Amino acid sequence: MNWRKTTQPLLPATTAERVVPPAGHYDMYPFARLGQGKIQSGYASLANWMIGRNVILIDGYIGNDWEYIGSSLARELAAAGVAVNLVYTDVLMKPAEEVEALVAPFLGEKGTVWGRKATITLKELFDDNKLQGIKPATEGITLVIGVGAALTGLQAPVVYIDLPKNELQYRMRAHSANNLGGTEWNDNQETYKRFYFVDWVLLNAHKQQILSRIEVIADGQWKEQFTWASYTTISEGLQYLSQNAFRVRPWFEAGAWGGDWMKEKISGLNKEEVNYAWSFEMIVPENGLVFESEGKLLEIAFDWLMITHSKEVLGHDQQRFGIDFPIRFDFLDTFDGGNLSIQCHPSVKYIQEQFGETITQDETYYMLDCKKGAKVYLGFQENIDPAAFRQALEKSVADNKAIDIEEYVQVFEANKHDFFLIPNGTVHSSGKDNLVLEISATPYIFTFKMYDWVRLGLNGKPRPINIDHAFNNLDFSRKGNRVQEELISKQQVIASGENWQLVHAPTHAEHFYDVHRMEFTDTMTVETAGKCHVLMLVEGDSVLVETANGFRQRYNYAETFAIPAAAGSYKMINEGNATAKVVKAFVK
Repeated sequence: MNWRKTTQPLLPATTAERVVPPAGHYDMYPFARLGQGKIQSGYASLANWMIGRNVILIDGYIGNDWEYIGSSLARELAAAGVAVNLVYTDVLMKPAEEVEALVAPFLGEKGTVWGRKATITLKELFDDNKLQGIKPATEGITLVIGVGAALTGLQAPVVYIDLPKNELQYRMRAHSANNLGGTEWNDNQETYKRFYFVDWVLLNAHKQQILSRIEVIADGQWKEQFTWASYTTISEGLQYLSQNAFRVRPWFEAGAWGGDWMKEKISGLNKEEVNYAWSFEMIVPENGLVFESEGKLLEIAFDWLMITHSKEVLGHDQQRFGIDFPIRFDFLDTFDGGNLSIQCHPSVKYIQEQFGETITQDETYYMLDCKKGAKVYLGFQENIDPAAFRQALEKSVADNKAIDIEEYVQVFEANKHDFFLIPNGTVHSSGKDNLVLEISATPYIFTFKMYDWVRLGLNGKPRPINIDHAFNNLDFSRKGNRVQEELISKQQVIASGENWQLVHAPTHAEHFYDVHRMEFTDTMTVETAGKCHVLMLVEGDSVLVETANGFRQRYNYAETFAIPAAAGSYKMINEGNATAKVVKAFVK
């Protein structure tokens, strides 16, 4: 059976397998260097590290092939003459029906997209008597393997095997990765919902609780080309990133409205994919950080950086957001594609009460590229009648017929560097032929679709329409002239010097983040002032970034990177002939 279902290749396991794009061209596989001899590869090397120990707890993220990992380590240990006793944690869990009963309150209605963030713990899914009943073998090594291994009563070193979220989802689609304690296969939407609202929440909390016990971190995405490093090594790498700069590994998804801009501009993407609707440029719950040593690569979840260094990353704002990274960047690609659904996002109160989130999905559209005639749908017409609008939407669903959406929703021409503001409750959509840089608060799945142009999703089924949720949140006062006055940013130069200027692209009063654009022909120096900066080169070929600590890294056109608050200051050096323009988002 194929263990992953996707058109996208695995992250190359080594830099020798990686195609390095020339300067100015987007790099799909960014990494941070750890120095020489820091990353090991292969099960034999990890087995060798284990020899001489009585018990090892091999914990990690959901979706790993634990039996493959266990049998591979057992084979290598046996070859070294070491007897092995394997204990898999799936047999220590409560019966499937008990697990289902525990998680059911957080899953919402079957067939809906949303649940509520779980408030239970990972340990509650396990039989405590079984956890405490594990006894080491009298000879050789006992390996307790699987999610929750560190919950046993054994005092032993922990090896943590991580797995990127995109690979988890590819395995889910291939039915080689299921939910915690799952014994039957659900449809992908239900499985992902359970991941988001239950499994990821429990596993991230568990990771924090066992952090001090972890001695090794490994990357399980390749199966055969297994890589690992000491926790001390990874910790040093995270410390360095938290003081300087980082770029997460992006990943890409097709969608009903997706386009071809990324397919044509980004080398390394599979050109056979039907389209690319999204790039997850920096969506913290989904992205990973890649480390390199002597050509070997190892990826861990972005969460590790925030768990260990949120103060350095967020500076003054850590008190407000804790270990949650507040800002996300992603691409919405509709070049030669279709319109996004007509949609809105929940209010702060609604997302907290209904879904257990702390902040809501306040968004903006920064237009990175557009074709002539491209549009953005934003706000209501002056004469909007909410009841008539709802009736039209419901009739469209019932009859499966298109409506003239512009009778109700305003439409604006979109041009490069325009900036549209979408605070929660605002009706909006990107039209076709746009490459939108979506700058937003981190929540990213709470989209209430009202009208989807009477089309089918890529699975051949209608996409869910959420008229009730939408009408619980729509702000009908955002209409007429007020839309142009309040929801289209009035950009202005607020500072300038020799060969540079700073443009303010004001956000809405409800947005907790603000946006600047730095434009320079040679160099520009920026102070972090105790804030984390999330940045993208939106015009130009490439820039070299130097931090006050001596860090130096190239970032190319359309790449997202972040400068932690602890960096203090950084200098950007324009490597192209034209003016470089860098967008910067930060908490107000």
